[in-house]
Amino acid sequence: MVDISVSAGGVKLKNPTILASGILGSTGASLRRIAKCGAGAVVTKSIGVEEREGYAGPNLIRLEHGFLNALGLAKKGGVPVIASIFGKNKEEFVEVAEGLSRDADALELNLSCPHARGYGADIGCDAPLVGKIVKDVKKAVSIPVWVKLTLHSDITLVGRTAARAGADALVAINTVRATAIDIESGYPMLGNKVGGLSGAAIKPIALRCVYDLYPVGIPIIGVGGVSSWQDAVEFILAGASAVQIGSAVYDNIKIFSEVSKGITKYLERKKMTLEGIRRSAHGK
Repeated sequence: MVDISVSAGGVKLKNPTILASGILGSTGASLRRIAKCGAGAVVTKSIGVEEREGYAGPNLIRLEHGFLNALGLAKKGGVPVIASIFGKNKEEFVEVAEGLSRDADALELNLSCPHARGYGADIGCDAPLVGKIVKDVKKAVSIPVWVKLTLHSDITLVGRTAARAGADALVAINTVRATAIDIESGYPMLGNKVGGLSGAAIKPIALRCVYDLYPVGIPIIGVGGVSSWQDAVEFILAGASAVQIGSAVYDNIKIFSEVSKGITKYLERKKMTLEGIRRSAHGK
């Protein structure tokens, strides 16, 4: 059988599928459940210095081609655990990173949440600030540091800056800022008015970002609309070392094992290895 284990951003995975942050990532029990369903690693919901209240409901809407959410930011499963962290400045990022580095296998810096004012994308659009945050966090911890990028920026510029500052991997992308309006009431459907669009609707956008980021030269974790093994293979062909899966979990918690099996059969049919197909879309 083809070996689909991979090393992505300093973390060894039994397969290239990872639970994305914000999906069933609030408790140890839910993370263990995902691990048992075949995920190669899991990412927690984003953790910060201070507790933050979630937005007033509704905070999750199912759309035709994905989900629109404004949930706010609020190990024993046998797979690597990546702690997603957020802060409003570099000092907060360092404080949280130091506190979690003893228990996590890697950190994912959330510099891309599209609907948390003063956090996430508000910081992630500032390339020099991203560089300072990454550099300071890297100095403070000894585990790998991943940087989750926002579409609402010059993503390749920010990616290069993060890489120069020492990031071990880039995660692309977070949800896309969006809204939905109830035509009967005339008001936005989300309590926060604006949320993050995820799911199949953003896959071509995320795929393009991974393709554009590959030349940066550090591992890329593709995320956005992965709902089948074919989607995962597309991201790998574009240059991703692994993929994160989020919205698709709502419909099928077995998605991780199904994607892994699909990739394995694809590689066997092609008589190729996982590393052999990675970045193939870029040509020789």
